[in-house]
Amino acid sequence: MDGSIGNVFREARNRRKIDLSEVEAATRIRVRYLRAIENEEWDVLPGGVYTRGFIRTYGGYLGLDGERLADDYRKNVEGGRRPGPEPVATSASAKPPARDWRALRGPLVVGVVLLIAVLAIVMIPGGGSDGGGVTSKGKHSAAAIHPRRHDQTKQLSPGVSVRLAASAEVWVCVLNARGRPLVDGQILETGAEEGPFRSGSFTVSFGNGEVSMLVNGKEAQIPATSSPIGYSIDSSGGLTRLDEAERPSCA
Repeated sequence: MDGSIGNVFREARNRRKIDLSEVEAATRIRVRYLRAIENEEWDVLPGGVYTRGFIRTYGGYLGLDGERLADDYRKNVEGGRRPGPEPVATSASAKPPARDWRALRGPLVVGVVLLIAVLAIVMIPGGGSDGGGVTSKGKHSAAAIHPRRHDQTKQLSPGVSVRLAASAEVWVCVLNARGRPLVDGQILETGAEEGPFRSGSFTVSFGNGEVSMLVNGKEAQIPATSSPIGYSIDSSGGLTRLDEAERPSCA
C-alpha cells in the first residue's frame, strides 16, 4: 500500500516540508480536497474529470508525474466503480427517433400537401373580379401565417447563444438564466458537441480547458488548463471568470 496514490502525495509533500495551506494557495485546490487525495477519501472529491484534474495539478506542484497518477486513479478507482461504459444516451437516442418518424410520416405528408395547395392558391396570378373570394382567402392565409413567423423570431431574438465542442474528454455543466441544467454534469468525449443553447444568461463549468465555446458565434478564449474553470455569460455575451465556490456543479 506504500505505493498507493495517497501515500505518494503525502510522502512527497512531507519530504518538501510543505503545509497543505501552502499547496492550496499555489494550486487553488481546497485543503479538504488535497487531504482527501492523500487519504484516498474519493467520495469527498467531485469525481471524474474534476478529480483527475486535481491530481494532475497537485502532482505537478510537487514535481510528480501528475499525468501518470491521474491515469492510475482512472484505472484503479474509476475503473473499479464503473465496470463498463456508461450507456447514457446511446440506447435512448438511437431507435426511438425512427419510430417517431414513422408515426408522424403520414400527418407530415398530409400537411405538406395542404401547404402546397394553399401556396398555389395564394400565388395564382390575376384573380380579377370573379376571384375576389379566392384572393381575399389567400391574403387572409398569408396574414395568418406571417405573424406566427414574426412572433417566433421575436421570441428567439433576446438573450445569448452558446455552443460547445470538446477537443478532449471534458466534464461540463451548463445552467441557463433560471438555473436549469442544459448540460447536466456530463463528460463529453473528444469531438462531442452540445448546443447551440439560447438564454438570457448562462453559468458554465468545465473540468479542464479542453473545450471550445462559441458565444453568439464567436469563440471564447478559454485557457489550456488541466484544472476546473468556470464562467458567467451575460445577455450581451460578456464572460466573467468564476471562483471555485461560484462555479455550478450540477450536483
